[in-house]
Amino acid sequence: MRRAALITGLVLLVALWAGPLRDASTHSFAAHMALHMGIVAIAAPLLGYGIAGSFDPAARHPVLFSPLFAAMLEFVVVWSWHMPALHQAARASAMLFAAEQTSFLITGLLVWTACLSDPRDRGRNLMGTLALLLTSMHMTLLGALIAFASRPLYSHAGHIGDSHMGDAHMGDATAQVADQQLGGVIMLLVGGAVYLAGGMALMARVVLADFKAGAAE
Repeated sequence: MRRAALITGLVLLVALWAGPLRDASTHSFAAHMALHMGIVAIAAPLLGYGIAGSFDPAARHPVLFSPLFAAMLEFVVVWSWHMPALHQAARASAMLFAAEQTSFLITGLLVWTACLSDPRDRGRNLMGTLALLLTSMHMTLLGALIAFASRPLYSHAGHIGDSHMGDAHMGDATAQVADQQLGGVIMLLVGGAVYLAGGMALMARVVLADFKAGAAE
């Protein structure tokens, strides 16, 4: 099961970074967000589950690699790269784009690995529940801020204009906002939902373990 998850995660990661979504993300914010969510909310949990147990840095450094620390680190990384100036820079520079994508993967792996590594550790599961729920909340908040923005925040999004009526600029701005809103919705639905589901699954694991322990007494 873990091996299948690991292989699936690796194949998905290659498809995301080597496929058309990678190029589309340089001129479409929605494509960028689909790429981002594919990495942190789909590939990372698959990879994290696949390597959980065999790779657990929190076992040696419980504070530095705790679920909450990993979640805070991911919060900083995700919000920093979605600041308009830094986001635009990553769209224009191959080196910054690689740094952005690598940081998304590393922090996503840290979160999911820290949360999934020891299913028998009640404290780790509770910390993991909190970490995933907090991550779901901040991704939902960021997605909502982007989706409900009334003006373009990222100038690379959308290139569709209406040249017939002399309002090409207005048409382009409208397309940018629409593309941006779609990206925000993708983050809201995928990022928020996956991390929420992960947190609820960990909480269910704790409740089930407590129930079994109580029944055994």
